[in-house]
Amino acid sequence: MSRLKIILVAALACLWATDAAAWHDETHLAVAKAAGYAKWYNATGADMAKIKAGLIEQHNHYVNNRTGTRVTPAMVIEQVGRYNTIERSGHLYGAILAAVRDYIAVKAEGKYGEYHLGFAAHYLADLSMPLHNIEYDAFNKINHSAIDGIVNDGILDHLERIRIYSVTVTSEQDLAREVARVANLSIRLGEKIRAENRLLTEAEALEQLSHSASILRGVVEYTGAATIPCHRPPGN
Repeated sequence: MSRLKIILVAALACLWATDAAAWHDETHLAVAKAAGYAKWYNATGADMAKIKAGLIEQHNHYVNNRTGTRVTPAMVIEQVGRYNTIERSGHLYGAILAAVRDYIAVKAEGKYGEYHLGFAAHYLADLSMPLHNIEYDAFNKINHSAIDGIVNDGILDHLERIRIYSVTVTSEQDLAREVARVANLSIRLGEKIRAENRLLTEAEALEQLSHSASILRGVVEYTGAATIPCHRPPGN
């Protein structure tokens, strides 16, 4: 094999290696439905888009943070301009804000913007998947699929397992702060299970999904999107 072919094969392998899903379909749908988003069934669209958009969409779904990274709201906002670009390190956090921005802008023009919010709902669920917040190393590759499906079976029939707590989003700055908060929780948990060489427990997965669903509920309220009843525990 020529030197050029070796380089091309290696480059393609590196690009392919970043194409990891986050949570299975039913889990994504459950997060959006538990949050009370009326168009919850659009929450798998971002994964479907990867089939045709390829790396342009794939890199919206994760951030390959180095060990010890602490995400700040400023880092989240800085990523917005990278939305829908090819960037191996990923820019999930900015994709969340950018998709919400697009929804608000399209809605203000009197057009149908729900697909943009469907993308945001998907990215918000990706945010709580620990392996989408740490480096895509050997541990990540080996365990990714198993963790994606850890609570998938039956989750749509038991939305009460996803706890909705109060998250206030009244501005993009609020959203950036909440994204950074959950990103840091996800990073810590990802580093913990990697150090312990284990999968997530169901309890850990459900707690993470609760963070995503709670922020999504805040986004739905902030944007004035259509709602259905969400699952709030008594007193919340």
